[in-house]
Amino acid sequence: MDLLAYLRAVRKNWWIVVLAALLGAGAGVVLVKTTQPRYASTVSFFASTPSTGAGTSFQADQYAQARVASYVKLLSSDKLAELVLARAGLQNSMTASDITQKISGSADLNTVLLTATAVDASPEHSLKLAQAVAAEFGPMITQLEAQSSKNGSAVILNVTSGPTLNPIPVTPRRNLDIGLCLGIGLLLGLFFAVLREVLDTSIRTVVALREATGRPVLGSVVFDGTAKSSPIVSEATTHSLRAESMRQLRTSLQFVDVDSPPKVVVVTSSVAGEGKSSTAANLAIIVAETGRRVLLMDADLRRPRVADYLGLERSVGLTDVLAGRVQFAEVVQPWGESELFVLTCGSIPPNPSELLGSRNMITLMADAGRDFDLVLIDTPPLLPVTDAAVVSAHADGVLLVVRQGKTSKGQLAAALNALDDIEARVLGTVLNMVPPKGPDGRSRYEGYSYKNDIKGDSVRASIVELSPTNGPVEDESAFHVEETPGVESEVTEPSVDQSGGSGHLDLAEEVPTPVAGSAEPLLVEAPVEPPDSLPPEITEDTGGGENDGRYSDSQHDMLRLTLPDAVRD
Repeated sequence: MDLLAYLRAVRKNWWIVVLAALLGAGAGVVLVKTTQPRYASTVSFFASTPSTGAGTSFQADQYAQARVASYVKLLSSDKLAELVLARAGLQNSMTASDITQKISGSADLNTVLLTATAVDASPEHSLKLAQAVAAEFGPMITQLEAQSSKNGSAVILNVTSGPTLNPIPVTPRRNLDIGLCLGIGLLLGLFFAVLREVLDTSIRTVVALREATGRPVLGSVVFDGTAKSSPIVSEATTHSLRAESMRQLRTSLQFVDVDSPPKVVVVTSSVAGEGKSSTAANLAIIVAETGRRVLLMDADLRRPRVADYLGLERSVGLTDVLAGRVQFAEVVQPWGESELFVLTCGSIPPNPSELLGSRNMITLMADAGRDFDLVLIDTPPLLPVTDAAVVSAHADGVLLVVRQGKTSKGQLAAALNALDDIEARVLGTVLNMVPPKGPDGRSRYEGYSYKNDIKGDSVRASIVELSPTNGPVEDESAFHVEETPGVESEVTEPSVDQSGGSGHLDLAEEVPTPVAGSAEPLLVEAPVEPPDSLPPEITEDTGGGENDGRYSDSQHDMLRLTLPDAVRD
């Protein structure tokens, strides 16, 4: 994974990072609330060694530094603990072993300074312990040094600072503890976010799909929240993200093999729930828009969906044709105003695999390939049953649908192996249900934006209609944008020319002067640029009556341009 992949992983799993950080901060708060405050009192000592001359002064200082390191250990000794306990008079509240845990020491490097610290939950006890250390530690050291030296104590400890009580508890350190817990939680969140991405074997990007299969990715279909209730592309959604994705898939399929284009194509997937049936149906609709004769055949004889999606009768269909009970021409159903024909599944048979592998099915596929420009066959998933493999063996190619974030690499590899075993021709794959804002999304495509209600973006349009008027045109002239399928072009900045008393609207090309009282509207080929490129004096209206500065794509299909100057005839 590169740096960009790590950032995407964190962005996708941001909730893990936030949750871990909040849990860490919460743990810090609980720790602070449940930890008993502890107070510290300190006392400082200066270690000195008597010297008889200038020559021995340096040696005495070095000797004292060496001894100080040993004295730090003696601060936690049992002997000092007993002396401190007796001096402080705390026999009723603690023992000598408790005192060894409460007293510690430290020495600055290359110095003869020694600091003793007494910590206790009671500030009074902490101060008493430090006072007892100040009184007992020096004499104890003098006694120990005198026992090991014939000339008396070689080192003398003098109190230089303290004992002093710090009124602020040393534990818990509220801000520091909460900050540390927050930081630990944040790091753990980042770790688990990246780990989740690394362990995720599902296909999430076009690049990952191409690398996993070694086959071309013919298209990526953008996820549409309305697809569950409206799985089929209709006139109302002809310029939706999903429709544009299907058009891209249509174009890619046309150029798979220019010399010998596939005519009978099986649409299948690895497992259920990947959107193969809706992909097959929408692809058939989009291809039929171009005027080609398309046959959509529902060969999913286990869980048929095509008839329900298209609102057709499925009681008689493919199975009846294969059984010889009816003729193909008697049950094939036209759909819509285009050259799209649908052969529904018919009655559910007890032996789908055998029926789909029959000679009648092979003959039907061959005949349909001759009579139609394109035949799309929706089949069951490859892994649960063998139906798709049986049909794929006699088709011109297979289109494998992969659901983004659900299909695993293992499932995809198993599906491809099943197709390779029968030597089926895999035309390519389709990544389905891609997030619009992801790396493979198409919320913005070639400078255009496809949204239901877009602020600050462009609208796909190709026709501008100038409404005629009886007499002079008023100061506000209305233009509306009709969205024309398949037309994409750009517009120069509009302007009004009133020279010579007759006006016209300068767009991509000169617009003829409108005739007053004309019965027919004046149509001009001219799409619209994004709002930020329009002159400031032109505003956009969604058709609601008030200028709200918005483009509307599918809700109103209207763009109103308010011109500051009159368009005179």
